[in-house]
Amino acid sequence: MHRIEVRLKPHLPDPSGRGLVKDIQDLGIQGIVDVRVVEVYWLESNLAQDKLELIAGSLLADKITQDYWYGQTEVVKDNANGYQIIEVAYNAGVTDPVKDSVMKAIRDLGILNVRAVATAKKYLLRGQVTPSEMDTIASRLLVNPIVQHVVNQDSVQFPESPQYTFSFIKVPLIQASAAQLEKIRQDYGFSPKEFAVITSYYQTKEGRDPSDVELETLAQTWSEHCVHKTFKGKYHYDGTTIDNLFKSTIVKATKDLNKPWCLSVFEDNAGVIEFDNYWALCFKVETHNHPSAVEPYGGASTGIGGVLRDPMGTGLGAKPILNTDVFCFAPPDYPAEKLPKGVLHPRRIFKGVRAGVADYANRMGIPTPNGAILFDERYLGNPLVYCGTVGLIPKSIARRQTHKSGDLIIVVGGRTGRDGIHGATFSSVQLHEKSSEVSFSAVQIGNPIVEKKMLDVLLQARDLGLYSRITDCGAGGLSSAVGEMGAETGARVDLDKVPLKYSGLTYAEIWISEAQERMVLAVPPENRDAILKLFANEDVEAAVIGEFTDNKRLQLDYQGLMVCDLDMEFLHKGVPQIEAEAVWHQPRFDEPEFADINMEDELKKVLGSWNTCSKEWVIRQYDHEVQGGSVLKPLVGVNNDGPGDAVVIKPVLNSDMGAVVANGINTRYGDIDPYWMAASAIDEALRQIIAVGGNLKKIAILDNFCWGLPNTPEMLGALVRAAQACHDMSLAFGVPFISGKDSFNNEYEYEGKRIAIPHTLLISSIGVIDNVNKVISMDLKAMGDALYILGVTGNELGGSEYFARHQATGNNVPRVDPQAARQTMEALSLAIEKGLVKACHDCSEGGLGVAVAEMAFSGGLGAVIYLKNVPRTGPLYRNDYVFFSESNSRFIVEVAPENEVEFIRIMKGIDCAQIGHVSQEEVLQVHGLAGELVMKAPLAELKEAWQKPLRW
Repeated sequence: MHRIEVRLKPHLPDPSGRGLVKDIQDLGIQGIVDVRVVEVYWLESNLAQDKLELIAGSLLADKITQDYWYGQTEVVKDNANGYQIIEVAYNAGVTDPVKDSVMKAIRDLGILNVRAVATAKKYLLRGQVTPSEMDTIASRLLVNPIVQHVVNQDSVQFPESPQYTFSFIKVPLIQASAAQLEKIRQDYGFSPKEFAVITSYYQTKEGRDPSDVELETLAQTWSEHCVHKTFKGKYHYDGTTIDNLFKSTIVKATKDLNKPWCLSVFEDNAGVIEFDNYWALCFKVETHNHPSAVEPYGGASTGIGGVLRDPMGTGLGAKPILNTDVFCFAPPDYPAEKLPKGVLHPRRIFKGVRAGVADYANRMGIPTPNGAILFDERYLGNPLVYCGTVGLIPKSIARRQTHKSGDLIIVVGGRTGRDGIHGATFSSVQLHEKSSEVSFSAVQIGNPIVEKKMLDVLLQARDLGLYSRITDCGAGGLSSAVGEMGAETGARVDLDKVPLKYSGLTYAEIWISEAQERMVLAVPPENRDAILKLFANEDVEAAVIGEFTDNKRLQLDYQGLMVCDLDMEFLHKGVPQIEAEAVWHQPRFDEPEFADINMEDELKKVLGSWNTCSKEWVIRQYDHEVQGGSVLKPLVGVNNDGPGDAVVIKPVLNSDMGAVVANGINTRYGDIDPYWMAASAIDEALRQIIAVGGNLKKIAILDNFCWGLPNTPEMLGALVRAAQACHDMSLAFGVPFISGKDSFNNEYEYEGKRIAIPHTLLISSIGVIDNVNKVISMDLKAMGDALYILGVTGNELGGSEYFARHQATGNNVPRVDPQAARQTMEALSLAIEKGLVKACHDCSEGGLGVAVAEMAFSGGLGAVIYLKNVPRTGPLYRNDYVFFSESNSRFIVEVAPENEVEFIRIMKGIDCAQIGHVSQEEVLQVHGLAGELVMKAPLAELKEAWQKPLRW
């Protein structure tokens, strides 16, 4: 066995180490002055010196910037130099993407006698700290016991894989006592109603006891994560009965709109809309919340890896061209001493999630130019991680295809391991302080290199017509993928033939593992040799594991014995519908009372709040230029650091047509009224597309609901109310829903207390732009141009960022007048199309004040604003309320003097007024309702307030 260490040369700065020093200081530990990070590789082999030197010096190290060694002398040196050492490695059975790449590279060098590779990271910490502080550094920053351990002298680098002795397990249902039945029910996570249906099925239809893998299959397929039973429930609400909430609201709106350019909605892994005469766009947004709570890096990386596979598994397979992500965390400055037991610090979750998404997407070569980040203490135990992907696919193969009985079942990509066991059921229950201990197997570690190779060869196989259907292997693993594909035909699988990462997996574990980077194909028998040869030539693993049948049963064999024989009808349609009461009562909050405010100070505080401040630290770590199609980027302005409203890309590089993507989300509005929260999210997602030059002619939207435990009438009432708003706004704006995802049970329980997330709805929007050369950005462009506001400002600060700065909620939540909003958006789209608008920014968090400030410092030009000119409605007599109101459907627009007459003509009948002009002096000057000067703030100071919080 050989150990190789690689580290930066002593005279070079270590960026990772410097980042850790800052993170350690954030923990309140000031004694660490230097950290160096060392890469460690273990090789299971007896290599000659020349081979070892070749691997270390030519493969693992960069001789210009790094030193390397193999032996034990460096350990003594490190201790002599005053470093304290912590070495961290992956636990046995956890996916280590680096070791796989190293093993392949060693073989490519022609060295074939290395039997295995293991990796670790060694942290060298210099400074004066106590043993307890070192323990804190290790547990809070360096080691996540879910997937890692601290290496010591007793650690085994190459543990032997456990062996599995086949033992077929039947679960005694028919003759079980009531107590035994209750234990079985709880072990598999069924509701009493579901378990009664299952027991009856085996007693009356099958006449036998189930096998363990049959119950596991039912548990995965019937989990909230997979079947969305809460959203499909029957609810008695406000004197009416809503039978299937999802179909009665979101699906109904799309069906009623009946847009011909919607090619596939709610029937495949992603929704699909027409792009041009040849191409289509598909879009899906998923959540990966629970895994990211216990292992932020792995949970987030497999979240983006999983949603990338949704377009790949749509129709006959799309090429991913854009990623989007939205994160919801507790504030990064949350006091560490107040953390509940079992909860990682929000800052660590934030950094881990960011790194997980960025690393996976960047390595896949897919740009991530769009997203948002929200902060609220109620996300403390349960962060939300939304990941989305847009794909490009020929229209002719954009619909879900059919396969035939007799087609082969082929699994391609990564191997199956114990990682991800019970992931679907884990994501369908509430978190608690023991979740990190009992749910370690539900967390996966992704390998983007495997997925990238798989994607490239799948597109080749698609274009050669070698398979008839494709789906991804996500929640529920093979259980869901094969089960869903074979729902109308039947399927038989030989579990022995599934490629495994290591021995020791039971047949049930093989079936329900959610190990990453796997797709399932239906392949006509005559294409078997051709497709297997193609995968082999590209070094992508593929295996025939069964075939689709015509008996409409799911049958699994293991070592010649049938271990599962389930009726497909019962598996997919047997789950009983939830029926419950849903109620909603309008809450009342105290209206804040404060006077003698300083407008400049208040604006700086709002600009510097966690929700409003610059997210440049995150954005810069994503590649948003790869694939060469980005037109309007996430950061704009003279210094490329202004907050763009939406992102525009060219999916087809030789065409001037573009795709535009944006989102809308504001959880605080839901504290007051979930209906207007949902309406506002839709309005925001649309107006951001309009602000850059899009229009309402071809925009589709996606819904992602994240809620707490759906077990009370009040929680369900809020859900019903939000879903009704989705229906109403979709129809009113003429924008269909094409896909979505829900995630319930986002709560954390500890010491008898519960932390429930706020009602959270993300609306993602995608539109088609005819000519990307006409898109505009939000930064101010020229001195002397006029500034207009479109839309009416009301006393609507309930749930606003301004009120939050004063520890208040308020009651006047922003509402949406969809008729007026639609007229405003259509008029603005026309004005931009005609080239009359130089810059445009929508009013979102922080209202008019934040919007104008961002436009000014992004463009490096000042602005003079007159609040008395702002169109207002209702009792609105305070300067700060006009300035910070978050009324919906509003835009700030820059218009050159020579275009004002035509602009005003187009805006006839629209609430529109000139509220100021662009100035050369780099200040934001604001005059109040009585004409008085209420602010003259230097742009540099406003920008500093905005950029400082996340300047990490």
